[in-house]
Amino acid sequence: MDRVVWKRIWRTALVLSLLVIFILAVIYVTPLVYPFLLGWLLAYAINPIVNLLNRKLKIPRWLGVSITLVIFVIAMLTIVSALVTRIVVEIITLSKSLNNNIDWWRDQFEYIMDKPEIQNLITKLTSFYQDNPNYQETINGRISDTANLVAQTSTQIITSILNGIVSIITSLPNVATISIVVLLAAFFISKDWTRLGKRTAAWFPQNIMQSAFVVWRDLKKALFGYLRAQFIMISITAVVVTIGLLIIGVHYAITIGMLIGLVDLLPYLGVGAAMVPWILYTFIYGDVTLGIELSILYGVILVARQTIEPKVLASSVGLEALPTLIAMFVGLKLFGVLGLIVGPVSLIILTAIHKANVFRDLYGFIVRGPKT
Repeated sequence: MDRVVWKRIWRTALVLSLLVIFILAVIYVTPLVYPFLLGWLLAYAINPIVNLLNRKLKIPRWLGVSITLVIFVIAMLTIVSALVTRIVVEIITLSKSLNNNIDWWRDQFEYIMDKPEIQNLITKLTSFYQDNPNYQETINGRISDTANLVAQTSTQIITSILNGIVSIITSLPNVATISIVVLLAAFFISKDWTRLGKRTAAWFPQNIMQSAFVVWRDLKKALFGYLRAQFIMISITAVVVTIGLLIIGVHYAITIGMLIGLVDLLPYLGVGAAMVPWILYTFIYGDVTLGIELSILYGVILVARQTIEPKVLASSVGLEALPTLIAMFVGLKLFGVLGLIVGPVSLIILTAIHKANVFRDLYGFIVRGPKT
């Protein structure tokens, strides 16, 4: 084997080793530094406003950053407080109304049990049970097992709910600490944004910085476009559902609208995962008018989505349908439900890297060596 082949093997091993080191660093270092990554994202988001205050109004950069962050925190606290308060109020109201639904189901059960056919069936089963003592022990055992299973399942559900509540309460101090770190990181990064950018650029060769700039430009456009498209579609769904439910006169319209907006994240199913069962339930319950109104609302949502979604995705992301579907499927298999987001995001990153000719440059490095 000649020297050229050995050099190619060595360069291939070097590239693969650096790739493995990068992946391991992402896996093990990210949990340690994610507040600073979030701080960088927040600094990047507020940077246009800070620049505007600094250039147009001649406000010192540190003061512009402080003003922007204070407004951001106040706005977020106001929005979260209003949403939580509204959701809690509607959940309390909803829990109080459950008694009416329970009474209805009990009445329906009693109505069914009083039917002659059901009574005859119960009589036959009772006679069979009394006339076959050999089966009594088996039947009693099955009943006991079923009762134990129901009790065990109920206990597990209650325990899970209580553990979830305790976990949320105990995590509040940690969330507060992380939020403070994120805000401080955003302040210092945004305050020294230009200086940090120049210092970072000085650490790397010019060709690497050019490729990184191209990757970041395409990645920013596609990734933020994808998130923007998802946010727009969820917001449109939630607003349309909420307005429709308010017009119909359904209780808990805001809570239901937001929940259905989140359900809209489900691929293929979307709004139908919540609306179709609800519509069927209203017809079974006997409220035909509400069922028709919900059906009309569901149709309006579908028409609105089919009209708006292609334009939003095309203008925001520009991903092809088939690669996106493959990425979502692979992500679902590897990471579960979270993979439905991880898959398309990974595809966006790979596409941006490909457009920046990073793969071509790596191949050239392996075959021909470093550029001189």
